[in-house]
Amino acid sequence: MTSSTKMTFDLKTYLRDRQQRVEAALDASLSIGYPETVYEAMRYSLLAGGKRLRPILCLATCELLGGTDAMAMPTACALEMIHTMSLIHDDLPAMDNDDYRRGKLTNHKVYGEDVAILAGDALLTYAFEFVATQTQDVPADHTLRVIADLGKAVGAEGLVGGQIVDLASEGLTDVSLDTLNYIHTHKTGALLRVSVTSGAVLAGADDAQVSTLSQYANNIGLAFQIIDDILDITATSEELGKSAGKDLAAQKATYPSIWGLEESKQQAQTLVATAKASVLESFGSAAQPLVALADFIVDRTH
Repeated sequence: MTSSTKMTFDLKTYLRDRQQRVEAALDASLSIGYPETVYEAMRYSLLAGGKRLRPILCLATCELLGGTDAMAMPTACALEMIHTMSLIHDDLPAMDNDDYRRGKLTNHKVYGEDVAILAGDALLTYAFEFVATQTQDVPADHTLRVIADLGKAVGAEGLVGGQIVDLASEGLTDVSLDTLNYIHTHKTGALLRVSVTSGAVLAGADDAQVSTLSQYANNIGLAFQIIDDILDITATSEELGKSAGKDLAAQKATYPSIWGLEESKQQAQTLVATAKASVLESFGSAAQPLVALADFIVDRTH
């Protein structure tokens, strides 16, 4: 991004505006019903804050292709529901065994492991229901494609598959770069990728546009994980809102463990530069939000 582009696009205002819209939509998406405990547990984690990067990417690509917030918001909310499920389950003792998330006690620390598992399950299933029942002014085949893409992103070919390989790799000293890339292309990258492509699909993007945006998402997804690995080493628990140093304690392979810190930072910068170039070439100045969001990923400190 050139200095003039940075001056003309106010990312801080853009993020604040989109975050407020997403927060209001998430709050309205899930009310308390019976049995109250599971709804309270679902809302506890869903409304716990965070960057809301996935919903914002969905809204951004829908807008880029001529769509509206109203068309994309149900899917944007569903993406955050799925992401929240993954965090609830990832924090469980059987997985990463974390006590804090986003500066608050993790779901199972508040509600118990049994309720936390069920709250995650309920958020996952509700996400698909929400897209199917709440999406309006979008052709049915576009909505159906988004539902299918979401299912693939979160299942054995996506998030779950990446998590399985991640767990199997803990404690190993010979995890290859290819394996590490597989873990994060699936565990983190798959949901980021569908966040980007789903907004475009809802707006009627053609195959070439979806392919360009998918490559953009692949690059920012890996960059996102590299920065996460770096922050786990360099940031404090207060800055992260969760326990720092967990990767080292769990003997997980990370990008810094393979490349070192400086090379990891350079690799993240290269991925983001490639991502930005691809959308600028295809969409021109209309891609400024995506360009700025890519920079945000490598510049963040938590």
